[in-house]
Amino acid sequence: MDLYMMNCELLATCSALGYLEGDTYHKEPDCLESVKDLIRYLRHEDETRDVRQQLGAAQILQSDLLPILTQHRQDKPLFDAVIRLMVNLTQPALLCFGSVPKEPSFRHHFLQVLTYLQAYKEAFASEKTFGVLSETLYELLQLGWEERQEEDNLLIERILLLVRNILHVPADLDQQKSIDDDASVHDQLLWAVHLSGLDDLLLFLASSPAEQQWSLHVLEIISLMFREQNPEQLARAGQGHLAQERSREVVELEVLRQREMAEKKTRALQRGNRHSRFGGSYVVQGLKSIGERDLIFHKGLQKLQNYTSDLGKQPRRVLKRRQAAQDLSVQRRSALNVRLFLRDFCSEFLENCYNRLMGSVKDHLLREKAQQHDETYYMWALAFFMAFNRAASFRPGLVSETLSVRTFHFIEQNLTNYYEMMLTDRKEAASWARRMHLALKAYQELLATVNEMDMSPEEAVRESSRIIKNNIFYVMEYRELFLALFRKFDERWQPRSYLRDLVETTHLFLKMLERFCRSRGNLMVQNKRKKRKKKKKAPDQAAAAGHAPSSPGELEATWPALAEQLQCCVQNSELSVDPVVPFDAASEVPVEEQRADAMVRIQDCLLAGQARQALTLLRSAREVWPEGDVFGSPDISPEEEIQLLKEILYAPLPRQPGGEEHGPEEEEGEEEVEEEEELQEVQVSEKEFNFMDYLKRFACCTVVRAYVLLLRSYQQNSAYTNHCAVKMLHRLAHDLKMEALLFQLSIFCLFNRLLSDPAAEAYKELVTFAKYIVGKFFALAAVNQKAFVELLFWKNTAVVREMTEGYGSLDSGTSSRRAPVWSPEEEAQLQELYLAHKDVEGEDVVEAILARLKSVPRTRKQVIHHLVRLGLADSIKDFQRKKGTRIVLWTEDQELELRRLFEEFQDSDDILGHIMKNITAKRSRARVVDKLLALGLVAERRELYKKRRKKPAPSGLPDGGTSPKDLSQEDLEEEEEENLPEEESDRDEETGEDWGGGQIQGSSVSLAESLGRGLRQEGFSAPILWLQSCLSRAADDREEDGCSQAVPLVPLTEENEEAIESEQFQRLLRKLGIRPPASGQETFWRIPAKLSPTQLRRAAASLSQLEEEEEKLQPERTHASPGERAPVEEQQREPQAEALEALMVARKQKAGLAAPEEDETDEEKEHLPVAPTKRHLLDSDEEEEGAPEVGAPRSLHKKKRFQIEDEDEDD
Repeated sequence: MDLYMMNCELLATCSALGYLEGDTYHKEPDCLESVKDLIRYLRHEDETRDVRQQLGAAQILQSDLLPILTQHRQDKPLFDAVIRLMVNLTQPALLCFGSVPKEPSFRHHFLQVLTYLQAYKEAFASEKTFGVLSETLYELLQLGWEERQEEDNLLIERILLLVRNILHVPADLDQQKSIDDDASVHDQLLWAVHLSGLDDLLLFLASSPAEQQWSLHVLEIISLMFREQNPEQLARAGQGHLAQERSREVVELEVLRQREMAEKKTRALQRGNRHSRFGGSYVVQGLKSIGERDLIFHKGLQKLQNYTSDLGKQPRRVLKRRQAAQDLSVQRRSALNVRLFLRDFCSEFLENCYNRLMGSVKDHLLREKAQQHDETYYMWALAFFMAFNRAASFRPGLVSETLSVRTFHFIEQNLTNYYEMMLTDRKEAASWARRMHLALKAYQELLATVNEMDMSPEEAVRESSRIIKNNIFYVMEYRELFLALFRKFDERWQPRSYLRDLVETTHLFLKMLERFCRSRGNLMVQNKRKKRKKKKKAPDQAAAAGHAPSSPGELEATWPALAEQLQCCVQNSELSVDPVVPFDAASEVPVEEQRADAMVRIQDCLLAGQARQALTLLRSAREVWPEGDVFGSPDISPEEEIQLLKEILYAPLPRQPGGEEHGPEEEEGEEEVEEEEELQEVQVSEKEFNFMDYLKRFACCTVVRAYVLLLRSYQQNSAYTNHCAVKMLHRLAHDLKMEALLFQLSIFCLFNRLLSDPAAEAYKELVTFAKYIVGKFFALAAVNQKAFVELLFWKNTAVVREMTEGYGSLDSGTSSRRAPVWSPEEEAQLQELYLAHKDVEGEDVVEAILARLKSVPRTRKQVIHHLVRLGLADSIKDFQRKKGTRIVLWTEDQELELRRLFEEFQDSDDILGHIMKNITAKRSRARVVDKLLALGLVAERRELYKKRRKKPAPSGLPDGGTSPKDLSQEDLEEEEEENLPEEESDRDEETGEDWGGGQIQGSSVSLAESLGRGLRQEGFSAPILWLQSCLSRAADDREEDGCSQAVPLVPLTEENEEAIESEQFQRLLRKLGIRPPASGQETFWRIPAKLSPTQLRRAAASLSQLEEEEEKLQPERTHASPGERAPVEEQQREPQAEALEALMVARKQKAGLAAPEEDETDEEKEHLPVAPTKRHLLDSDEEEEGAPEVGAPRSLHKKKRFQIEDEDEDD
């Protein structure tokens, strides 16, 4: 669609608005509806903004809307609708398109809309138009809050938005081309605002506490009014030329005169145009051409001085994305009457509105009541009006709202955020750079105002300045800000004006800091350091390391206080409301294997005096691990809980090594590559500030490059800007003695251009500095011939030191942390040693290299990094030290040695312990066990468990029985000694019986018979017969085949399957030597391959003998009286039953259920009931009440229920 040919509907709508006859506008009856239709059309325009362009091309705003606005103000509905339509038509082009389009077609539409907006701005430059707007706004503001309606507030906002939109339209520089002191369109608009009295209304809105909702609108309008103004020039408006300005203008004129005279002199020395066509050719000695010969020059001698090697070359095309950013801000000097009006406006604004308005805007920003990026208007107003106040008549009270440390912090935070966003959001990097420039200007003005306060005659003002400077210089972020800005400077996004302000702000900050340090003598500042610490693998390691088990005497002294606390806690029913998780869900260790850690945590809580936490942890652990009643039974009494906690407190529990044992490893940590995750912790401290040390932070090529880039345009820079740049370079070169930092070819080219400038006398400071640096370079070149080559490169401080003190000085210096350089001979030796030792088994290749290096002492880290740098290794992770043993592979000799040791000690009680003591290559127990299994020397890990020996019978128990207390302590000691790395299950550990040890022990037979008798009484006779037949068949098969392998017990009937799942039946299987299924790999119980046919037949015979005895005893039990059955039972009773009887008597005595032993008669002992099976014993009430007294808390891998069985084994 052709945009210049209006749509028929739009044309009809515009025609229905009315017509202009002379200076009078006649509206049509449907004028209001037509205006609403135009608003509707604008709402539904396409992405090219076709409706907006057609209305702009038809000049609807100039010919219809403005006359309606000025002549039909009394028609309130029409006036409101016209204001709405004008706000929509004048909104900025950036808001219409979102951003400047990159596609050519859309960019054309963007520029077309911008052209129409500039035409609207010119049409609005009328006193009559702004007079109507100001009168309407005045009437609305006269209404009180109780009288003002919602429509009135909307109209106020729309009028302010309309003024904002008109002022926001950028000027067309190509068409205006106006010089200073000439009235531009923007000046005409400002003058119309002044004549209409709208500026007074803006001041009222800014100063009235009741109109705070319009604060951001007012601040935005004011910022657009002063967009092209310079605050310092505006403050001096109407004062005539000052002496400083006159001297500056004289210097500028002198520079122009000298350049003009130099050009005239050059032209005078040139020959005339009429000369011989054959003027000759010249050989320039000392200047080489492309080859080895001297250059031949074919032009006149007068042109020789302008010769360069770049003549005739095509300039290198710079990519658009690499081109330097252009300055978009334009500053010009307006007409005098406009400047005087703006100066008076600034003065009134500072005296009456600044502090209140800036406080209100800051509150809106902090409470997030403003729109995105509205803080830029705040920072512009801060920089502009504080500069105006400083240049006019400095009065700190007028800007006290923004003169605080909080304002410094606010600006610093936004400045940091802007440059971080500039680095991350590359698409909008230019916009972030402009916002960053605004924040930098605000920060610069804050520093300039504080510096001006130092020179105030009032003592209170100087004291306030000192307090602000003390806070600023103390905080590390303010000192590091300029270093970060220089290092992140990118000329692709940040223009020269930004670099100029950065250099000037840095100069001011360094000058203030240096003067402050001199006045204070010594200055303490904040210092932040990031400390790396290893992430804890488990939250309880600190507790485990911090609470070492105390001596028995200390524990005895600690327990009474703990007992009182526990007695109070067990009566508190609210203890279980907030349980504690007794395991680490994020740990790689399975939850089933974390019982030991939970027990250690309970002991640590008791040692720390935290009784409530210990009790809570005990109850939580009981819910997580109920099997075996390791943490007590579910219906345990409070007294038993306290007794159990006492036993836990006294128990010697195995602990992981604490933090003290890792001291040597931490010392070697600098050379090792850490696998563990590291966290960074910021440590804040104080230190004495040294200005020279701070200045050394600027001695880097990034900062120097930025300063040199600014000095390249020294002719366009102001004298103050050149002074700031030269002063910093002088600090680096002279104060820090780092002249070599400036020995760079591009800097010398700049010096050459400066010294050959005809107006060089105007830049005396630059010329003096250039001569100083060049003189230092030639003095160094006389000593170091390589200085000419060093000109090609930018240098850091280390290279500067080598240039001045000699190459290799860093290697010999003791204060330098730099690693010594590897010579070619050392690299060859390193490669030879690595290739010779990398395949040696059982040897650390890095340690072998370190032991054989004959050069400068090296660390492990240096050797590893150089191996990677040479390409001999892929990564530094290849050389990580393994925890535990470092030997992985077994040699043939080591395997033979292991076989020999196993054959030598296979009949001993502790096979694995003897092998570990006598093996040559020290390895972990887990590796030895794995190798024994791999070689087939043992079929399962159970064979390597330490065998239990019979203990001599104490005098207090018959038949050599062992007390439960002694038995539990022995189990604890044996289990601590065994400590195998991988254990199949808890029940495997509890069964110390081994049916493959030659003959079946008598105690094992009797115990199996006792278990079998109990199972028959419970109705498991058929499963016992099935088990007996399985053992017999396995024995027959092994005799026939001559070889043995594990045979699974597959229950084919439901009765056998229920028996296999019974805990009592499983206990019988273990006593017979039958192996339980491996977790996750097997399903059925298996007859081990190690059991011989003889052993299997003995086991089956024990079950058949049990059946025969039951059949013989059955008739006698039915006919005998109760009194007669007791002697029969005593005769048939095995020694195991007597031990059980004695154990029952002891438990009843402790529980108070039986009389003391000395009061009992033999007759009473004869009538004591004897438990026929262990199942009855374990289910009895007496066992539950006496359980805590049976034994101390055993090893955490054991179960209390099996303490009786262990006792039976020792009989």
